[in-house]
Amino acid sequence: MEFTRKAYQEKLEALFVRFPSVQNTGFNEAYKPGLQHMYDFDGLLGKPSGKFRSIHVAGTNGKGSVSNMIASALAAQGLRVGLYTSPHIIDFRERMRIIDGRNGACKAELVSEAEVWDFICSHEKDFDALDLSFFEITTGLAFDWFAAKEVDFAVIEAGLGGRLDSTNILIPELSIVTSIGLDHCAMLGDTVEAIAGEKAGIFKCGVPALAGAADPSVAEVFKAKASEVGCRLVFADDSPIPSTEMLDLQGEYQGENLRTALRALEILGYSADGVILDAIAHTAARMDFHGRWEKLYSRPDVICDIGHNPPALKKNFAQLQRLIDSGRRLLIVYGIMKDKDLSGILPLMPREAHYILVSPGTARAMSADELYQRCLEGLPEDRLENCGGVADGITRAMDISKKDPENTVIYIGGSTFVVSEAVTYFERL
Repeated sequence: MEFTRKAYQEKLEALFVRFPSVQNTGFNEAYKPGLQHMYDFDGLLGKPSGKFRSIHVAGTNGKGSVSNMIASALAAQGLRVGLYTSPHIIDFRERMRIIDGRNGACKAELVSEAEVWDFICSHEKDFDALDLSFFEITTGLAFDWFAAKEVDFAVIEAGLGGRLDSTNILIPELSIVTSIGLDHCAMLGDTVEAIAGEKAGIFKCGVPALAGAADPSVAEVFKAKASEVGCRLVFADDSPIPSTEMLDLQGEYQGENLRTALRALEILGYSADGVILDAIAHTAARMDFHGRWEKLYSRPDVICDIGHNPPALKKNFAQLQRLIDSGRRLLIVYGIMKDKDLSGILPLMPREAHYILVSPGTARAMSADELYQRCLEGLPEDRLENCGGVADGITRAMDISKKDPENTVIYIGGSTFVVSEAVTYFERL
């Protein structure tokens, strides 16, 4: 079949439908733990996973930011660097990109539609024969593309957990676990220690391991795992959190991620000179990285962030509370997936904010009606509005802000899906 944009979109949509993605259907339907299918697929592809040096990054929160920072910094050292992350916000191709420092590139490029098309057409029968998940297919595509492009390094973000994640067939140069928190408990365990054990499953014999922030009980899990497999373990949180004023990634939580990224580069043999610091400072622009305390609009200031679990939202809501304390008016456009810990999130939500509750267009989302009823358990009724869809909610927030746009902040978040629809909304203005 000949490549056309329409044919490509139809082929990609068929892939989403036949091999459900966690992003669209949830973990129970799409998640297939275990590595054998991925080993088989990698072998069929010619073992691309072993044809480039890699850095493997897991963690509850922060792994996307750390991965992007490291990729940007390595490219600034004259290296061709691949980056594999998930989920995507707008375009499936966001999951894999290359920034070519060999040619002095200062902007990452996504895998092309034609390359995705060729890969799918070449291996559709293999997807069925090996009973692959969507994430296994995507991981194979990324590894195959990075090998074909002869990257010097690929920074690979784990999808879910670590021990049984499809990406864990790698033998990397460095294994990183950014943070541990309670999320995806049905799959990974209902204690931070259990989840830490799953994340530490990426540790490998002889490969240095780096842990970002870890409380004492989690640290003991990491130490035990490192001792078991025989690897050197370093903790990033034994040094101060650096200033984030230089970063174009604006969330205050980026301090911990910056510290982890700098320590990772140090372990790899790269000192934090002016070139590296400048590359990290412009990570969002260089890597085309979105959805992390991203400013979408001015007057009023509109910020979006994909933080969706209590550990991430605790930091986001604390930063928003400081805006309220400084005299700003805060409107929050908020939606959530059905499987998220709303009971753990409600106590963190600023009481003085005005909430516009929405539901993004996915079957995984909690309805705006249910979200409104649940929020009544912890927030004043006069500070809640049920607005249905994300676009309607943003329109409502923008209308409210017209009374005082200079002093109003609109925060949009709770889910990657909410952020995706928000980015699309403002792109169309």
